[in-house]
Amino acid sequence: MVTPNPEPLYRVEGEPGRRADGMYDAMRAIGADEIVIETPEPDRKLEDLSEAQILQVMEAWRLRIEDLKRDLRFKYIAVFKNYGALAGQVGPHSYSQVSATTFMPRRILYELRASREWYAEKERCVFCDIVKQEERQGVRIVDTQGEYVALCPYASRVPFEIWLLSRKHNYSFEHPRPGSNRLNLAALLRRVLRRLRQVAPAYHLVVHTSPNTIHPKGEKSKYWKTIVDDYHWHIEILPIVESRSKSYSIKEVYFNSYLPEEAAERLRQLDPRA
Repeated sequence: MVTPNPEPLYRVEGEPGRRADGMYDAMRAIGADEIVIETPEPDRKLEDLSEAQILQVMEAWRLRIEDLKRDLRFKYIAVFKNYGALAGQVGPHSYSQVSATTFMPRRILYELRASREWYAEKERCVFCDIVKQEERQGVRIVDTQGEYVALCPYASRVPFEIWLLSRKHNYSFEHPRPGSNRLNLAALLRRVLRRLRQVAPAYHLVVHTSPNTIHPKGEKSKYWKTIVDDYHWHIEILPIVESRSKSYSIKEVYFNSYLPEEAAERLRQLDPRA
């Protein structure tokens, strides 16, 4: 079930009203803020659901992204889940969130630009290259199922950071490739979360998908002319295992005391049925 957030950060009604404030920009908090209730049972977590039920949750994410992108005021639709008190979860019930903003989040914009630059130089998707290299080396792979791969990324930002990606290129989470089996993704996510709960009390999960590429005039923005080929949707999970961070967040320089190769090896050894 999807419902509006009772205490929203953004509100759908109105226009952003973007205006100059000296050298700065100011705008109203226009957007969407929704809650995806993952199960009616308050004592069950996402990883406790069946694969089919997790698929239904992901289908809710997909449908809300698709619907919110029809509103051309919204430049980006984010799906995220904050699990555990350290991650900011409110209440015990299992839920995730969908938000739409009239601006591009900085982290996503950085990722999109880097992907575009890689493609301009090599005519390949950087995420496809990452998957191929990680599978070739094998040391940072945690688990696989069907066309989907779970891995600890090279130079992970936090201990046990995991990305879920498809081996087959697709830039848009809300538009699955013909013939893709998202039940495999649900099964892989279930096993990953069951492993993570044995090493971390909390995590942030974020779905990275393509932005709204349609210009308010109804035309595809020229800025995104190669995005179908250069970007690759994926899911990032950042566990919280340390109460104090040594990362230098101002410059986004991260300190991780646990090598991703070690993290992947430990996660592989954990029972995904636990």
